Amino acid sequence: MADTSPTPTAQEIIETTESRFRQDVLEESLRKLVIVNIWSETQAACNEIKSHLERLIDAAQGKVRLAHLNIASGRAIADQLGIASAPAVIAFQRGRPVDGFVGALPFDQVKGFLERLLGPIEDNADLLSAAKEMVTQGDIAGAHALLAELTSKEPLDPKAFAILARLYVDAQQIDSAKALLERLPESLLKDADVASVLAAIANAERAADLGQTSELQRKIQQDPNNLQAYFDLALALNAENKREEAAQALLEIIRRDRNWQDDGARKQLVLFFEAWGPMDSATVQARRKLSGLLFS
Repeated sequence: MADTSPTPTAQEIIETTESRFRQDVLEESLRKLVIVNIWSETQAACNEIKSHLERLIDAAQGKVRLAHLNIASGRAIADQLGIASAPAVIAFQRGRPVDGFVGALPFDQVKGFLERLLGPIEDNADLLSAAKEMVTQGDIAGAHALLAELTSKEPLDPKAFAILARLYVDAQQIDSAKALLERLPESLLKDADVASVLAAIANAERAADLGQTSELQRKIQQDPNNLQAYFDLALALNAENKREEAAQALLEIIRRDRNWQDDGARKQLVLFFEAWGPMDSATVQARRKLSGLLFS
């Protein structure tokens, strides 16, 4: 697993106090831009602003420090800055405030505020959207290059790792997918997209031990009641990314014998759903058919 020590970017997001304000903000602003986020536990909008700022500070790759200041314990600082309520965001450079805003703003406006001071910020979410679009358009090489760049940056973005690992799985490069995900700390393995790819890897490894689909289909033709052949065929088809056909093989088992192998076909179908994702067309169609079989 990856080293879990604090990253340079993580060290640029701090909690400051009245006693540390000079050191954390004023002195640090002589070296780089410092953003002070004045927040309150009683204002829900503060959580949204905090999320926007931290996302952008991550994307800025160490060019700016973010200092959170609780208005309740930092009232004297807030009064000096003329801030009566939270949320309020003040930018410091060369030891003095240079820009700021008060109240909740949408992400794009917060990004625009920082870009006026820093220049363009490449946000991971925008790059991930671009990579997904490349995959949709069939530009796998372009998506691979962009995702390889994203997965080399700190802090580690599990979404980027999941998309790149999925490309490896689809190309039947299972060892590469596993090696990539091994770089993630255990806490990030719980991300829904990463968990989905891990399920896909497990399915692919099981399928690797089975025969070719043509051989399994021949077994079924010889004995239509060979439910194990249907099950093995489902795994093999899924490894070939033939999701609808894989699901249909398991549904056929359920139709013929609901309790086969202690409900094994339905359980495997659920594992497929986890690997494919809830919005995948094969998942949606197979769930509908499964419901029809179970509740008819």
